[in-house]
Amino acid sequence: MAQGNYVFTSESVSEGHPDKVCDRISDTVVDLYLAADPGSRIACETLATTNQIVLAGEVRGPSDKVTHEVIDDAVRAAIKDIGYEQDGFHWKKAEIKILLHQQSTDIAMGVDASGNKDEGAGDQGIMFGYACRETDELMPAPIHFSHAILRSMAQARRGGLVKGLGPDSKSQVSLQYENGKPVRATSVVISTQHDEDINQSEVREIVRPFVEEVLPDGWMCPEEEFYVNPTGRFVIGGPDGDAGLTGRKIIVDTYGGAAPHGGGAFSGKDPSKVDRSAAYAARWVAKNIVAADLAEKCTIQLSYAIGVAKPLSVYVETYGTGKVPEEKLAAQLQNVVDLSPRAIRERLRLSAPIYSRTAAYGHFGRTPDVDGGFSWEKLDLVDDILTLKG
Repeated sequence: MAQGNYVFTSESVSEGHPDKVCDRISDTVVDLYLAADPGSRIACETLATTNQIVLAGEVRGPSDKVTHEVIDDAVRAAIKDIGYEQDGFHWKKAEIKILLHQQSTDIAMGVDASGNKDEGAGDQGIMFGYACRETDELMPAPIHFSHAILRSMAQARRGGLVKGLGPDSKSQVSLQYENGKPVRATSVVISTQHDEDINQSEVREIVRPFVEEVLPDGWMCPEEEFYVNPTGRFVIGGPDGDAGLTGRKIIVDTYGGAAPHGGGAFSGKDPSKVDRSAAYAARWVAKNIVAADLAEKCTIQLSYAIGVAKPLSVYVETYGTGKVPEEKLAAQLQNVVDLSPRAIRERLRLSAPIYSRTAAYGHFGRTPDVDGGFSWEKLDLVDDILTLKG
């Protein structure tokens, strides 16, 4: 986006949003298989509606360990953890249909390593990574604050610190930019599921402290631009109010529209699928370029072909803020970091069961975990990236 004065908006949705419930279930299945066998292949899609859950897709893994009963128990535990014990969607009462079948041998033949052939990409496609100086996490500010508001509300709800709110919620934050930098909120929208005996004005005052705590001092929007449950009522929510599907919130999952998106969803996919692993790698590289002070903001695009072990192209855009020519970065990046599917998976430890935690509040801008979760947020490439400056 060009430098100047403008208003930019991003939205987030909570873990209880119907699409995020489906992302959580699909990633729960991914974690089950990877915990049993790190070499498992998983492509799991989930549909959720009123007390009905359908899982469909392809898997290759230890079926003697990851049985339908094991999957059923894990799915119910995930729904319970989110907080659904409502008449229209209940972790114990919901009917779960598991329609997973074996991965196509044609796909497996192209992806698996054999003889002198390295592990290939699990699909064709383009993936983008992005980083900028707008927040300490090197994320765009509108999506960062949108996530943070909902995450703090969910933590308070689950910890019993606030009463009357349900699991399903959405946020939308509009920020004023001056000279290309965010300076204040122009509007904030929060829609949250609530108990039937709470009215709109009460919900507004429950929500207000979370917004004020997350936004920097002096950034709160005008009172008339603070919208809470604009329809006036949000009692029926989650999959009972609106059917959910895996992979329908790809902009929420990434950069809130502040950067391009290749179109591929993340949840439900093992790391052989470059839709997921290469998007993580692209963020990792972009973040380290910005952290190395080679640019104020950076977009990386990678492209792959199914069964091919190297990226077909590497594109770098620094929006006029770069200290190294973009052509040089693009040409030499692969000299400092191997972007083949196998190298990405191994360097970022992506074959571990680390995915359920990514299903809500964004895949990027998170704190790396000791077990490898959010490893793509580490700044362990900075020294290598700096060699490109010479």
